[in-house]
Amino acid sequence: MPISDWPLLRQLRTGADGTGPESMSSTTRALRARTADADVARSVCPYCGVGCGQRIFHKNGELLAIDGDPESPINQGTLCPKGAASFELLTHEHRLSRVLHREPGGTEWKEMPLEDAVDRVADLVWQSRKDSWVAQDDQGRRVFHTDGVAHLGGATLDNEENYLIKKLFTGGLGMVAVSNQARI
Repeated sequence: MPISDWPLLRQLRTGADGTGPESMSSTTRALRARTADADVARSVCPYCGVGCGQRIFHKNGELLAIDGDPESPINQGTLCPKGAASFELLTHEHRLSRVLHREPGGTEWKEMPLEDAVDRVADLVWQSRKDSWVAQDDQGRRVFHTDGVAHLGGATLDNEENYLIKKLFTGGLGMVAVSNQARI
């Protein structure tokens, strides 16, 4: 770039205050936001029960950015520090992307296939239910429940998911301790 095109000289020539186009170089003018041509998906922040709207910017299968959704009536484009860190939650280099398991009494974590982990959880829930099953109370009334298994849901579950969880866990499994952290 010739010296005559330097932003400072242009500013001095025009008498401008250096906050407009006179302060830009050709390189600066060519800059574009990395999200300018990205696809946008709207979502809800996963951290609490407020339900703040988020915009998820992505392109070619790669996550580019997450910010508050200005069209959301709840947060109007703002996010708390946890919501603003959602991008890091998904992209941090130390984020676990595989199942780790430590045997009871063990001292080391070992990788486990996801299918095996799901089967293990199901087996342990069923065994705990079986071991703590109460068919009748002290007065001989049928109660058919277990207090050996509980469920604590997260704030990002919607009403339909909570309905199904409640039906499955209380009706199907007999759990009496079913709650959700969104009400806390």
